[in-house]
Amino acid sequence: MYKVASASEYLAITGVGIDDIKLAKKAWVLPGQSCTIFDISPVNYTFEVQAMSAEKLPFILPAVFTIGPRSDDIESLLKYAKLISPHDKLSNHVKELVQGVIEGETRVLAASMTMEEIFRGTKEFKQEVFGKVQLELDQFGLLIYNANVKQLVDVRGHEYFSYLGQKTQQEAANQAKIDVAEARMKGEIGAKSREGQTLQNAAKIDAETKIIATQRQGQGKKEEIKVKAEVKVFENEREAEVAEANAELAKKKAAWTRAAQVAEVEAAKAVALREAQLQKEVEMMNAMTMTEKLKAEFLSKASVEYETKVQEANWELYNKQKKAEAVLFEKEREAEAQKALADAGFYARQQVADGELYAKKKEAEGLVALAEAQAFYLRSLLEALGGNYSALRDYLMINGGLFQEVAKINADAIKGLQPKISVWTNGNGGQGLEGGSGAGSIAMKEVAGVYKMLPPLFQTVHEQTGMLPPPWMGSLGDSSQN
Repeated sequence: MYKVASASEYLAITGVGIDDIKLAKKAWVLPGQSCTIFDISPVNYTFEVQAMSAEKLPFILPAVFTIGPRSDDIESLLKYAKLISPHDKLSNHVKELVQGVIEGETRVLAASMTMEEIFRGTKEFKQEVFGKVQLELDQFGLLIYNANVKQLVDVRGHEYFSYLGQKTQQEAANQAKIDVAEARMKGEIGAKSREGQTLQNAAKIDAETKIIATQRQGQGKKEEIKVKAEVKVFENEREAEVAEANAELAKKKAAWTRAAQVAEVEAAKAVALREAQLQKEVEMMNAMTMTEKLKAEFLSKASVEYETKVQEANWELYNKQKKAEAVLFEKEREAEAQKALADAGFYARQQVADGELYAKKKEAEGLVALAEAQAFYLRSLLEALGGNYSALRDYLMINGGLFQEVAKINADAIKGLQPKISVWTNGNGGQGLEGGSGAGSIAMKEVAGVYKMLPPLFQTVHEQTGMLPPPWMGSLGDSSQN
């Protein structure tokens, strides 16, 4: 007999010639073989799983699972054909099997989680349940095609979720109050900010006015001292470089000081904000700890009232924090205004220094031009004198009045002196020695003249200085005999 299964069915054939089970969509069923047709379409199972959290709080988890054989895996189909296909998919046997697996895994997972974790992490809780249930269903060849977890339901006498809803409503109301107060605070801060900006703009305009006036004065001075600056710049160039380096150093020091002050303000702000945040977290953690403890012990309306008090305390803490932030913001604006004034003063001083530097550069350029003109003048004179440096020197000394100055200095040096001047001769009136002739007589004549001059010379030295000649040169004669 030739059999064919529909689109959602499989043929399970056993018997002669088949070791275990043969699955097929169409096949010949031979004598001695048995054929069973089973459906693989998924079926919906609805449950209400009762579980208990880690705090021993019961709850109900309504769920709808869509479960069926795994159609894309032959091994899973073989398991399903052996274990599940003999029973109707809607029979109590299959339903109890699936329900038992789901309830068991759900209870085990819920026992390891708190009610808050289950409520806030519904998606993660659902995924954990599906993963663990799927592992158990794999041994039956079943697959969870879809699963929906409905809203968690309180068990009568344990109204945790209703109280949690009241808590959420109260938190929403408190948040609305906080938003209103925050909007009012932003309005006040905005008004203060506008006032601060007005003061800053006024200070900025004043500073710019002073800068422009200083610039005008500097331009006038530049035009006035332009000619003088062209003569003096070269001599003061080094001084200008030193001044520029000092100005750059002062600028860097000002920038470092400004950065340090800003960093101190920011650090103080960060510390204040962090302290307020830590204080808020400590208060919130203390409140949450107390709330959870009261929930576990009583689960009564007293916990809701306590949480309301905690929210009010948090609101007061929030108000204090915002006030502190407003004060800090105002301090920051004052610091920025002082910074703007300091920048304006520094810019004015920089403009004055630039004017002085320009004047010194022009003065140096004038000296360079003068030196070049003198060099051209000297080259022209040297070429005119045929390259004679001695003639050029004499000309410059005569033209510069150097000889007149030397004569004047020598005259001033001996002015007022009364020197004793002695004149002597050899007494021959320029005649030679008697009996002499030729070159020999002339030489002897000169030697005799020298010897005749020595006594008067020694006499004159003695009269003017008091010094006597050495004994080997003889002694002075009577001056009356000379």
